[in-house]
This record gives sequence, structure tokens and C-alpha cells, in this order.
Amino acid sequence: MDKLRFATACEDSVRIIGAITTDLVQEGVSIHGCAATAAAALGRMLTAGALMGAMLKGEKDSLTLQMSGGGEAGGVVVTSYTDAKVKGYIGNPLVELPPNEKGKLDVGGAIGKNGNLLIIRDLGLKEPYVGQVPIVSGEIGEDLAYYFTVSEQTPSAVALGVLVGPDLSISAAGGFIIQMLPGANELLADLITYRLQEIPAITSMIAKGMNIDDIISFIFEGMDIKFLEEKVPKYYCNCSREKVERALISIGEKDLQELYDDGKEEELHCHFCNKKYKFTHDDIGKLIEMVKIKE
Repeated sequence: MDKLRFATACEDSVRIIGAITTDLVQEGVSIHGCAATAAAALGRMLTAGALMGAMLKGEKDSLTLQMSGGGEAGGVVVTSYTDAKVKGYIGNPLVELPPNEKGKLDVGGAIGKNGNLLIIRDLGLKEPYVGQVPIVSGEIGEDLAYYFTVSEQTPSAVALGVLVGPDLSISAAGGFIIQMLPGANELLADLITYRLQEIPAITSMIAKGMNIDDIISFIFEGMDIKFLEEKVPKYYCNCSREKVERALISIGEKDLQELYDDGKEEELHCHFCNKKYKFTHDDIGKLIEMVKIKE
């Protein structure tokens, strides 16, 4: 079962957020019918979203990750929440590239480097907080580490992995964010960096049956680990007919009247879960009346 875990190490000078997200990623790539390279790209972004969303404080806070680098993936968007629920979509779910020079799925090639990583935090204030950095590699984990270090001045290591089976099922998925907190010893950062270079890929550890607590314990063996809160990351879309109605109403009476005069049904679909919402000629007429009442 998927699990997200918070922990600290080295007398609380290191913060760790790690998760296994195999089921979550399987749900997402199944909804969007992803080819292997697309599945890895979307899966890494969904995992990152779950990790970063879980770090939010307020119950109604949300976080959106957007990554568009001009590659064949066509951009990836993920939105997540405090409870580690996450949803997302990829512009081109059928993108499939040859393996990269390491023999791995070429996520960096699919995303591209000609663009930006955008982080939008909606904390219930008048305006959301928006952070942006150039895409470094398109591999997502490296780009997020760069974002944390440059934009938030928090030295961080980010690992994200998705293992796609021959039948396009998700064999393993997960990731972690490790952050050095203010006052941490610089030599400690070097030690952790060395350990991260020596450990197997996170998907290899998950595939061997290690849970997220096992993985954190393995990385930080002998480093005063304290396990804290846990959450269950899930793929979840909160779209509804009522929200789609509000979106239609927002286009205004004039545009709604044009739709009504065409006499056709309108079918809108949610990018995140592909659910379809049909509005008949009469439905659109009722929405026009609602707009008139509000005015």
C-alpha cells in the first residue's frame, strides 16, 4: 500500500519526506492511457506533487506544479493538497522515446529543457505564491532540487522514480525530498550526498519489497532517525458537475446565448480525470437564467 512518511535525522537538522506511490501512479497513468515514457514523466510529477502537497500547512492549501520544456510530452501539470491527494495530466500521453544514454526512459527528452518549472502555492491569501526556475534537465527530480536550493534557499536532494513494466503497468513508484535545515553541519550534507550516490535507485528498493520506512532507515542508518507523521497519498480529482456549471456561467450571458442559439449539446471533459459532463440545450438555457438572476 502507498504511504508517505515525514521524518528527521541528525538531531533534527535534516528533514525527510518520502513516499511509495505505486498505486497512485498506476491510477493516474491508467486514466490517461500513458505510453511508457509519458507514464514515467507523469508518475514522477504526481509523486513530487504528493510529497510537496503534504508539506502544506492549511487544510485548504493547494500546490500546483507545471513543467513545460518544449518536448514531445507537451507539458505536465499536477495539483496536490495537504492530505497528499494529487491529480495531474500530461499534454501528450502517447509520447514514447528511445531510452537515454543510461538505458532509462528518457523523461528529460520528453519534457525538454526550453522552458520553466513553475510552482504555485495557493495558501488562501489574496494572491497565490508563484515560484519559477528554468528547467535544468527535464528529469524532474534534479529540477525540483534546483528550485528548492535557488528559489527557497533550502539545500535539497530530490529522488523520483517510476518503474514501468513491459505491459505498461507500474511495477514501482516513489520518491523522497531531503532538506538541510538552518544550522546543519556542511560536512553532514557531504555525507548524505555520498550516501545518496551509493544507494540503489528508489524503484529498485521498492521492487525488492522495502517500504518507505525501510528506505529512510537504510539511507540514514546510524543518524538518529525520528519517524513522524504519515499520510496515504492518493490520486483524487475533485471535479463535479457543479464546478463545471460555474465555469460555464463564468463565460457570461453573451457567450452562453451563442451556445444556446446553436441548439447543440455541449460536452466538457475534465483534464485531470477525463470525466465527461454533458449539457443539453435546455441545460444551457437554465444557466442563462441563472446568469440573469445574478445580474
